[in-house]
Amino acid sequence: MNVIIIEDEKPAARRLSRLLAEQGVEVSTMLHSVNESIEWFKNNPQPDLIFLDIQLSDGLSFEIFDVVDVKSAIIFTTAFDEYALQAFKLNSIDYLLKPIDDEDLEKAVKKYQNFKPENQKISVDFNDIKKLLVDPLEREYKKRFTVKVGQHLKIINADDVECFYSENKGTYAATSDGRNYLLDTTLEQLDEELSPKIFFRVSRKFYVNVSHINDIISYTNSRLQIKMKRFSEQEIIVSRERVKDFKLWLE
Repeated sequence: MNVIIIEDEKPAARRLSRLLAEQGVEVSTMLHSVNESIEWFKNNPQPDLIFLDIQLSDGLSFEIFDVVDVKSAIIFTTAFDEYALQAFKLNSIDYLLKPIDDEDLEKAVKKYQNFKPENQKISVDFNDIKKLLVDPLEREYKKRFTVKVGQHLKIINADDVECFYSENKGTYAATSDGRNYLLDTTLEQLDEELSPKIFFRVSRKFYVNVSHINDIISYTNSRLQIKMKRFSEQEIIVSRERVKDFKLWLE
């Protein structure tokens, strides 16, 4: 099986390659930009499987396929879980949310191996997915949440939520008045409901609201610590794999 990785962050590409090697999958090539990938495809046979990062240093990776007629199967890798990832499921083998979990990776590889008969390639409609990526802010996002407080229902405006977090299998909204409310949802469901202009998922456990960030501090292992205006029950750490995207989001 000929496998390549297209990923602009070299440490992330090397980590993915190591995880694949642990599963007996050897990566033949690692590419790091749109232009490098285009040149490689022009001079090499197409691989069986591509692990494709969505946003590269010199543009969206879909620009590669404006030039190259890709026939390979694709597993998307992305830190942008607020995008319409359902489209990735429908138009590709799978998607992996950064930081990539080894169990999720194993499932994706097995899905490819089980799904793909010998010599059958997967067709991906890049134009449909590209539209979703280019115009994510034009979608309608959830503006309020309803929570049960005793025998009453309380309406919480999304703008008043400092952060969403998971704890003990529950999902909570921490509001600007210092209250924490249990929601009838999951962080994964919130991926499709929160505006990426306002909220960013800094780790598997936390979404933060940019309007309520009080301070950002350098942390160990090239990570960042976020201080919110009111929420202080737990440390909020931007995972190392998401620091670059978090900084871009802040601009």
